[in-house]
Amino acid sequence: MFRNYLKVAFRTLWKNRTHSLINIVGLSVAFGTCVLLFLTATFELSYDTFHTDADRIFRLNFLTTNRDGSPNKSGTMPFPISPALKAEFPEIEGVSRWFDRSASVRHNNQMYSKDIRMADADFLQMFTFPLQKGNAKTAMNSLSDIVISERMAKDIFGKEDPVGKPLQLRMNDSWKAFTVTGVISNAPKNSTFSYDALVRSDNAAEYQESKSRWDFGNHDVYIKLKAGTDPQTLQRRTQAFIEKYFAQEIKDQKQQGYPKNELGFQKSLLLEPMRDVHFDTETTDSEGISLTYIYTLMLVGLFILAIACINFINLTIAQSLSRAREVGVRKSLGAQRWQLFGQIWGETLVLCFIALLIGLGLAYIILPTFNRLFQSHLALANFLKPSALLVTGLGFLLITLMAGGYPSWFVTRFNAVEVLKGNGSAFRGKMSRPGLLRNSLIVTQFTIACLLIVCTLIVRQQINYLQQKPMGLDKDQVVSIPVGNEINGTVALKAMRDRLSNQPNITAVSGSGVNIGSGLDGNSSRMMFGFMYGKRDVFCDWLRVDTDYLKTMGIKLLQGRDFSADFGTDSSSNILITQSMAKKLGETNPIGKFIKPDNKQFQIVGVISDFNLYSLHQEAQPIALQMQSKFPISYILIRVNPQNLTAAMGNIKTVWKTTAPKQEFIGSFLDENTERWYKKEQRLSTIFSSAAGIAILLSCMGLFSIALLSIQQRTKEIGVRKVLGASVVSIVALLSKDFLKLVLVAIVLASPLAWWAMDKWLADFAYKIDIEWWVFALAGALAIVIALVTVSFQSIRAALMNPVKSLRSE
Repeated sequence: MFRNYLKVAFRTLWKNRTHSLINIVGLSVAFGTCVLLFLTATFELSYDTFHTDADRIFRLNFLTTNRDGSPNKSGTMPFPISPALKAEFPEIEGVSRWFDRSASVRHNNQMYSKDIRMADADFLQMFTFPLQKGNAKTAMNSLSDIVISERMAKDIFGKEDPVGKPLQLRMNDSWKAFTVTGVISNAPKNSTFSYDALVRSDNAAEYQESKSRWDFGNHDVYIKLKAGTDPQTLQRRTQAFIEKYFAQEIKDQKQQGYPKNELGFQKSLLLEPMRDVHFDTETTDSEGISLTYIYTLMLVGLFILAIACINFINLTIAQSLSRAREVGVRKSLGAQRWQLFGQIWGETLVLCFIALLIGLGLAYIILPTFNRLFQSHLALANFLKPSALLVTGLGFLLITLMAGGYPSWFVTRFNAVEVLKGNGSAFRGKMSRPGLLRNSLIVTQFTIACLLIVCTLIVRQQINYLQQKPMGLDKDQVVSIPVGNEINGTVALKAMRDRLSNQPNITAVSGSGVNIGSGLDGNSSRMMFGFMYGKRDVFCDWLRVDTDYLKTMGIKLLQGRDFSADFGTDSSSNILITQSMAKKLGETNPIGKFIKPDNKQFQIVGVISDFNLYSLHQEAQPIALQMQSKFPISYILIRVNPQNLTAAMGNIKTVWKTTAPKQEFIGSFLDENTERWYKKEQRLSTIFSSAAGIAILLSCMGLFSIALLSIQQRTKEIGVRKVLGASVVSIVALLSKDFLKLVLVAIVLASPLAWWAMDKWLADFAYKIDIEWWVFALAGALAIVIALVTVSFQSIRAALMNPVKSLRSE
């Protein structure tokens, strides 16, 4: 019996091969797309879940409010908070600071550039990064201990046992000796932490100066609670701790009228679950991944799958008239409804299984391209995980039940007697005129397609706006070179400036502690200070620069003077401030005034125009520019003439190799760096545009098939109309208008949904576009044109047909 059912299924699929092909193509594309999108979403959601005690690990955040009452969260912690918390709260099992740092490593006169992270001794026992060699309890007891990753051990020591071997790290502009005390497993790709090696956080250059300062922070802090500890109870208990150690800050905020935070206090400590850190975009300088992005991936996958399923349901129901006699004969021979249901649903199962295999094959073929476009880390192993196979199998069965269940039930309802008498009017009417279900499904298809088109247009507009909005500086023709760890930044800057001074294609050379945009080194840093100016609370970015910074970056000087080598105090106690900082100070002419951040007095010698130091996701903060030598020059900035950029970059590379022969040249243009700020938005744009293209293609395939079947069922009607004098245009209009009405309904439904979704998305940007009406009009026009072209192809063909052929059987 099963063999017979299988034969009939393949025979039926081959008989209706055009519609079978459309269904297989649609479902295979949908299956392949869904598998890739769902695996990507699952990978992102799996971040940090591999830690055995992830539910007991938390990252610390401060919660305060801005003067306007908006909440302000910060993950930057002061040095003394870690030991104080461990000493005063016995329910805390472990505490560790975390610094994202890099350094040069030297061994046997060989140099390596590695990600050397700083943490505390508890780190190895808090997190599930197993030690392959060494003891987790003692491996970071000494300041000279270093724990290296398996990857770094192989790079430097090969097959040798590295434990006990010496290494030198370039830290704080000098070489320091370390001893390898352990080999740690490489961090998984779904880990918030990445490292090549770990050393004690006490090695940080600023540690000795800041270890007892509660008003200076530059690192993250993680805590692990003892089993059975309620994190919410502990969080409430830390309020007294905060009011004890931050009493002066809280007092100042109260005096200035700052509103209380959402918990009812001036300053609070929040415990952020470890599993949520990867999705925190507020306190990670936009390094986190928004959950909205992940849910968008899943939603887009469901949309595409829904369109393919709608095509299948519509086509199967539309074809059911041709199977009426078969069903009648089977029923008259004693077939039960459940047997007929199984037969017809079995055909769905076969077709969907073929589509699934093709879809998985397509997904595997395009996997490298997908990973490159979406910066994903999927591999064949992700497909073969038992959980992925189980979900795929269950999803496959669910889809076949949904897509094949209703059409199978619909077909088995036919009355055998009426069918065999040749009286199909009871159901032929339903087939010849659009039914409510079919109309609803077509509207749903085009609603999804219009929604994706609108989202694509708005995301693209916003990206263009971000890339083209003036930043207050001229980012074109400026090369940024990360200094690295091989050479002191100030020394490198002087050497580069001297060697490039006679080059005609070099306009200006300067240096900075912060890069503009995302450079090829992948590093990002930020230093901010808060201080009192009279009764005003001022918060600003603290930017290390060198002479000629304004000239190199094209920033306007509004008042006073620029930094100059002729003034010795410029490198110790003078600063430049931006226009917005002058407003914060309440000074129309701040030249000569003094401020006191970092417990040191500085005199304002110039006011410059505002500029964006960081991405336009966040509003530009007031900036103070200073030249203190204790803050390093991390980037050399070079403005070149636009006439020959290639030659200028070649000259810069040559000079750099002379200046720092052991440091790789990874310079890049600032305009390229700023584009990389918005790589997540670029990914989202690619997702929407790809999904919109697939959705439109599948919708058109479905509409094409439905139009074909509908016209076939109205062949005689068309013949009669032509005999009675109907023109080709009137027939095309008659056949097309019903479908176009459905597309118009879809546009009306999609527009408010798209506006709401994009308005929510744009709310994350400090600088954003206004959503214009013409975007919806353009998306609607595209949908109408595409639908009209799809339907008209068959309509014109039917209208041009010889009526004699269609009426011959009458």
